[in-house]
Amino acid sequence: MSKMEVKTSLLDNMIGVGDMVLLEPLNEEAFINNLKMRFEHGEIYTYIGSVVISVNPYRPLPIYTPDKVEEYRNRNFYELSPHIYALSDEAYRSLRDQDKDQCILITGESGAGKTEASKLVMSYVAAVCGKGAEVNKVKEQLLQSNPVLEAFGNAKTVRNDNSSRFGKYMDIEFDFKGDPLGGVISNYLLEKSRVVKQPRGERNFHIFYQMLSGASDDLLDKLKLERDFSKYNYLSLDSAKVNGVDDASNFRTVRNAMQIVGFQDDETKSVLEVVAAVLKLGNIEFKPESRVNGLDESKIKDKNELKEICELTGIDQTVLERAFSFRTVEAKQEKVSTTLNVAQAYYARDALAKNMYSRLFSWLVLRINESIKAQTKVRKKVMGVLDIYGFEIFEENSFEQFIINYCNEKLQQIFIELTLKEEQEEYIREGIEWTHIEYFNNAIICDLIENNQNGILAMLDEECLRPGTVTDDTFLEKLNQICATHQHFESRMSKSSRFLNDTSLPHSCFRIQHYAGKVMYQVEGFVDKNNNLLYRDLSQAMWKANHFLIKDMFPEGNPAKINLKRPPTAGSQFKASVSTLMKNLQTKNPNYIRCIKPNDKKAAHIFNDALVCHQVSYLGLLENVRVRRAGYAFRQPYEPCLERYKMLCKQTWPHWKGPARVGVEVLLNELETQKEEFSFGRSKIFIRNPRTLFKLEELRKERLEDLATLIQKIYRGWKCRTRFLLMKRSQIVVAAWVRRYLQQKKYKRIKQSTIVIQSYTRGWKARKILRELKYQKRCNEAATTIAAYWHGTQARRELKRLKEEAKRKHAVAVIWAYWLGLKVRREYRKFFRANAGRKIYEFTIQRIIQKYFLELENKLPSISPIDNNWPMRPYLFLDSTHKEMKRIFHLWRCKKYRDQFTEQKKFIYDEKLDASDLFKDKKSLYPASVGQPFQGDYLEISKNPKYKKLSDAVEEKIIIADTVNKINRANGKGATRIFLLTKSNAIIADQKSGQIKLEVPLGDITKVSMSSQNDGFFAVHLKEGSAAACKGDFLFSSDHLIEMATKLYRTTLMQTKQKIYMEISDEFLVQFKQDKVCVKFIQGTQKNGNIPTCKRKNNRLLEVAVP
Repeated sequence: MSKMEVKTSLLDNMIGVGDMVLLEPLNEEAFINNLKMRFEHGEIYTYIGSVVISVNPYRPLPIYTPDKVEEYRNRNFYELSPHIYALSDEAYRSLRDQDKDQCILITGESGAGKTEASKLVMSYVAAVCGKGAEVNKVKEQLLQSNPVLEAFGNAKTVRNDNSSRFGKYMDIEFDFKGDPLGGVISNYLLEKSRVVKQPRGERNFHIFYQMLSGASDDLLDKLKLERDFSKYNYLSLDSAKVNGVDDASNFRTVRNAMQIVGFQDDETKSVLEVVAAVLKLGNIEFKPESRVNGLDESKIKDKNELKEICELTGIDQTVLERAFSFRTVEAKQEKVSTTLNVAQAYYARDALAKNMYSRLFSWLVLRINESIKAQTKVRKKVMGVLDIYGFEIFEENSFEQFIINYCNEKLQQIFIELTLKEEQEEYIREGIEWTHIEYFNNAIICDLIENNQNGILAMLDEECLRPGTVTDDTFLEKLNQICATHQHFESRMSKSSRFLNDTSLPHSCFRIQHYAGKVMYQVEGFVDKNNNLLYRDLSQAMWKANHFLIKDMFPEGNPAKINLKRPPTAGSQFKASVSTLMKNLQTKNPNYIRCIKPNDKKAAHIFNDALVCHQVSYLGLLENVRVRRAGYAFRQPYEPCLERYKMLCKQTWPHWKGPARVGVEVLLNELETQKEEFSFGRSKIFIRNPRTLFKLEELRKERLEDLATLIQKIYRGWKCRTRFLLMKRSQIVVAAWVRRYLQQKKYKRIKQSTIVIQSYTRGWKARKILRELKYQKRCNEAATTIAAYWHGTQARRELKRLKEEAKRKHAVAVIWAYWLGLKVRREYRKFFRANAGRKIYEFTIQRIIQKYFLELENKLPSISPIDNNWPMRPYLFLDSTHKEMKRIFHLWRCKKYRDQFTEQKKFIYDEKLDASDLFKDKKSLYPASVGQPFQGDYLEISKNPKYKKLSDAVEEKIIIADTVNKINRANGKGATRIFLLTKSNAIIADQKSGQIKLEVPLGDITKVSMSSQNDGFFAVHLKEGSAAACKGDFLFSSDHLIEMATKLYRTTLMQTKQKIYMEISDEFLVQFKQDKVCVKFIQGTQKNGNIPTCKRKNNRLLEVAVP
C-alpha cells in the first residue's frame, strides 16, 4: 500500500479475507487457501474475531518499525490490517483504561514463532507505555530478561533453531497510569534430559555453545575449558554450528543482558562456573572394579576431570568421588551403604548434571524476579504473557512430550471455555438471543490424564511410590487395566483398540486421542523421569561445596535438615503448576495468538498445505470460526458502521443528526435488507451472513466511485473559477502597476528637463560674472606684465652674449685635446704587440674556469644537508671561488630539503629551534633533549578510560599532558600531579581521581625559573594579585622540562602576544604568600636517581640538591 493510501478499516484493500469469520464458504480448503494467499503477499496475520493467527514468515518483514507502532497506537482493533500490534494495543488499553487484568496466550507447535510473538508483544507494550528514567529502567530489565532465559532455556531442534525447551509465563505489573512497575516470571518443566542427551540433528542448550565460542581465552582458562566442542561428551557435534547464528556475539549479548537485569559480577562468574562444571561432568567416565565380596564397584578412570570440577565448585574431591561409587539408604534409624556399579554410576552422574542445570535455571528465574519485581506496594494492574511449548508429535514421544501435550490440552480447554464465555457475555450484554453452540469438549481427555484416582499421572505416581519392583512395563500393565475401556486411550492390550494385530503399535507403547490427533508414547523412561531422583550422597556432597550458588541450590543436602519423605514427582509438580496457571488465566481477560508453521524446512516463501492443514485442525481454528459465527458473523458499533456506510442512503448522507442506531436502521431499511440478516444490539449492529456484509461493501465501493466523480467535478469547477478570479485580480494589479510606472517615467523626464534648463541658466550667469572679473584682473596686472617682459628681454640678451663667449673658449680646448691624443697615439703605436700576452692569459684563465665548472658538475655530492663531502680544489687561485661554490651549494640543498617539510614537521622544528634559542649553552639538560621528539600528550588523555572524567572536563585542545612532581611550599616534599597545557590555561589535576585542582590563565604567568644544572626542577611565577597567586608561585619537577617550558613559552606568546621571561640561574627568588624565598641549587647525592631533592632550611631559603 502506498504512503498516500490510508486504511481506515479492516475491510479496505483486503488480500483474501482479513477476518476468517467473514470467510465464505467456510470449509477447510477455503480456510487454507485464504491463509496461503495472504502469506504469499506478506500478510502473515489474520483474525478470527479477536484471535490473531500468525504464520511464521521465516524472514524479516518491514512491519515492526517505530512508525508501525505509532500507526496502531490507540486505534480500534478492526480499524487497520490484522497485526499482532493491534491485539497488544487492545490488551494494553483495556488494562489501562478499563482496569481489566489481561493475559495473552501464545500457542502453536515448535518453530511456529511463539517466542518471537511474545517478544513483539513486550516490545510494543514497552514502546507505548510511559517514559522516564525509572520507567525506562524497568522496561529495559523486562526486555533484557528474554536473552538470558533464551540462552539457558532454548536449544536448536529439528523443527526450530531457537526452540523454547521450557514454559514461561510472565506477569507484567502496571500502575494506575499504565506505566510498568515490574514483573514476575514463572517457568514450567525445563527439558533437563537435553543436558545429557540430544536427538540427532539437535543441540544442547545455547549457553554451552555460546560460552565456548564467545568467552575470552582468559575466562576459559579460569573455567578450565577448551574452545573445541568435540572435547565434551554432552555436546552433539553434528549440529554444533547453526547457519545464521553467531554464538560468540550472542554470548556478549547475554553477558550484557545479565548486567542490565542486575546480576553482580560474582553472581555471573558463579553461574558460568556451574555451567562449566555441568559440561565437564559429561567427561567423567567409570570402570568396573571387583571387590572381595564379588560385587562390582565403579571407579573413575581419569580423576583429572573430577579434580577440575572440584576446583570450580569448591567440593572436596574425596567426598564427590565417594558419592559416585557408593549410595547410602536411610530407613528410620538405620543407614545402609551400597556400592554403585558402572551403569548406576553413569546414572548418578547424569542425574547430578540434570539436577544442577535444572536448579541453576530455577535460580536464574528467581534472581531475575528479584530484580524486576515491583518495588512499590500499591495496587497493580497485571498483563500476563504465556509463551509455552506447543503441541508435539515426534517419531518417538516420551514423558516430556506427554507432559507438554497435557499442558496444551488444558490450554485448549480454557481457550474453548473462555471463547464461548466471551461470545455468550457479548450476546447477553447486547441483548441478543443466545443460541447454544455444539462443540467438542476435551475435558474427557484432561480427566484421563489428571484424574486424582484413575488418571495416568496418578497411576504413574502410584507406581513410583509403591514398594517392590517397579518398571515401565508394570506401569503400562496398570494403564491397560485401568484405562482399557476409555475411548481416548489405546494400547496393544486395550480391549477397545482397533489395532490388536497392528504392528505399528508396539507392546511398550500406548496411544492417546488428543484434541490435535492421536499420539503414540513410548513408556520407556516414564518412571525414572517422573521419579526425578538424586542420590542423597550427591546432594550432601553438593551442599558441602565452598560455592555459595551450588550450596544454595541443594538445601536438602544439609545434614541438619534431613527429610526421609520422598520428594514430589515431576508429574505431580507439573500438574500443580498447570492448575495454578489455569486459575490465574481464568481471572484475567484472555487474548489469543495462534502461531502456525508454514513448512518444516524453516525456509521463506514456502507454504506446505498439508502441514498447515494439520495445525489448523489440532488448533481447532475452524471450530473457533464456527463458534464465532454460530449466531452472527460480523458485529460493529453503530457509530463506525454509520460512518462507513452512510453514503448509501440519501437521508444519512452527508450528515446524520440523530442517534447512530436510528441512522443504521434507516440505512438498512433504505437498502431493503432482509430483517433476519441483522439484529440490533444495545451498542452494536450484528450481521448474520458474510454475504450481507460483502454486499454492503460492494454498494459502498460503487457509491464511492460516484462520489469521487462528483467530488472531481466540483473540484475542477472550483479550481477553474479560482484560477479565473486569480487572473482577474492579477490583471487589475498589473494594469495599476503599468499606469504607475508610466506616470513615474513622465515625471522623471519633466524633472530632468527642468534641471537641465536650470543648469544652463546658472552657467551663463556664472560665465558672465567670470568674464567681468577676469577683465578687471587683467587691467590690474597689465603694468606688472609689461615690466616683467622688459626685464626678461634684457636678461636674455646678456645670456646670449655669455654663451657665445663660452663657445669660443670650449672650441680652443677641444682642438688642443685632439692634438694631444694624436701625438700620444703616434708615440705608442710601436708598443702594440706587447698586449698579446695579456690576451692569451685572459683566454687561458677563461678555459680553466670552464673546465673547473664542468668537472664540478660531475663531482657534486648528495643533496643531503648533513653530507660534508666536497670535491678537492683543482687550482690554488680558485680557493675563494671553491669555498663560495661550496657555500652556495649547501644553501641550495638546504632550501630543497626545507621545501619537503609538511606543516606538522615545520611546527616540530620550529619548537626545536625555539628550544635551542631558549636553552642552548644555558641549561645542561638541553643537549639530552635534542634527539628526543616532543610528544605533547604523554598520558593519552582522550584514549585512556582512567582519565575520561578529566578529558570531558577540558573542552580545549590539550597541547601537553604529563605527570609532574608538585613541590610542597612548606616542607619541600613532592606530590604527583597531572600537568595539562591548553591554548588558554595551565591546568593542575589529581593523578588518581582526575579531578581538576587549579586552572591558571596563561596571561597570569609572568616568568619561568630553572637552574643551569642537569635537573628537571622549575618554578612558575604568577602575576601578583591574580586569583591563582593566592598561595604563591608553583614549584615543579618534570622529566620533560625542556619540552614543557618551550610549549609554555610558545603557547603564551601566541595567546597573549607577550613573551615569558626564562630565568636560568642556580639561585633565584620565588613568592610564597607574603614571603619571598630564595631557591638555591647545590650538588648532592640522590636517593631516587636524578630526581632533585628539596629541603626547606628556613623561612627564606629552599635548597635543591641535584646530581
